[in-house]
Amino acid sequence: MASAEQQLTEHFQQLDAGDQATLLAFAAFLASRSPAPAVTVKAESITIPEPEIIERPEGESVVGALKRLSKTYPMLDKTEMLSATSDLVATTIMQGTDPVGAIDELEDIFRTHYAQLVSGNKG
Repeated sequence: MASAEQQLTEHFQQLDAGDQATLLAFAAFLASRSPAPAVTVKAESITIPEPEIIERPEGESVVGALKRLSKTYPMLDKTEMLSATSDLVATTIMQGTDPVGAIDELEDIFRTHYAQLVSGNKG
């Protein structure tokens, strides 16, 4: 039994040039109505480096902590954390509050963003 493609080729060859052109135009029309075949793209997994832990120095300032954490997590896009980190730094500096709590929050922000980066890369 001949495949559909073979049958179509046989019929096509039996037609004169004008009918062949008509058949091609009709085939093109039918193909344009059909949805494009689904394409499966497999995302490649990227190796995300571990943070380079730098110990918190005694008496560290909030700005110093921000610099230290940026070096600890060089793989993070800092613009994604800009709102949270800049608000925290500005509030701490403007209000003159104890930097230890603010630094703890900064460390949490960086850890959370790193965890999201790692979990988003699995698959």
